[in-house]
Amino acid sequence: MTRSSPFPVLGLSPWPFLGGAASLVLGIGLVLFMHDWGPEVLILGVGALLWVFGGWWRDMLREAKGPYPAVVAQGLRIGFGLFIASEVMFFVGFFWGFLDASLTSPKWPPPTIHPIDPFDWPYLNTLILLLSGTTLTSAYQGMLEGCRKEFLQGLGLTIGLGILFTMVQAYEYGHATFGFRDGIYPSVFYMATGFHGLHVLIGVAFLSFCWIRAWRHGINPKQHVGFEAACWYWQFVDVVWLLLFVVVYWWGGQ
Repeated sequence: MTRSSPFPVLGLSPWPFLGGAASLVLGIGLVLFMHDWGPEVLILGVGALLWVFGGWWRDMLREAKGPYPAVVAQGLRIGFGLFIASEVMFFVGFFWGFLDASLTSPKWPPPTIHPIDPFDWPYLNTLILLLSGTTLTSAYQGMLEGCRKEFLQGLGLTIGLGILFTMVQAYEYGHATFGFRDGIYPSVFYMATGFHGLHVLIGVAFLSFCWIRAWRHGINPKQHVGFEAACWYWQFVDVVWLLLFVVVYWWGGQ
């Protein structure tokens, strides 16, 4: 931060470039994996992206010294709000594709598809995410009140519930009676729910980073912009899942 500007001036960082390169490898690996070329490139991309996350977050921990000026904090909130708005439009595309296919198809779901019972594993996952929203709210309230124990416990429970959600979804995928290539229903189903699952994993990583910062006394009532953004992101993930449950699992499976 300079005398004439409240905005911090950071040094050059290699992580944006390396993150883009790792994402490219991950995307190529995903396409190759879908075309039965093996998982090697995909595993390489995932490993490279996790390495970038670790290095980038390490540098962020070193740079986070003291609370942000009010104008900087406000700019970060606006920027993250716009990011979530872009994520909303990302999922709108999946809902649009699903609804378009279902409303224009003479029979939905297709006769060859046996949809997953919405009140089986999807219902359990709905309860898990709703519970995670309450534990995260408890953690946020504990942070505002300066209760470190309540903060760490609530945040830790939220992270655990996010991991449990992922495990249940993986089990659901493993017992589904249809595959990704079995038609428009499975394609949109796996794309929408799969990308939501990816966002849950990103949210778990986001919250885990906040937990580490909180454990190191890097988050407090005066300095919590990053944790606030993580809370927004997790609540967004919760809302998207509720829409997926109603539109894709329940209404789309009738």
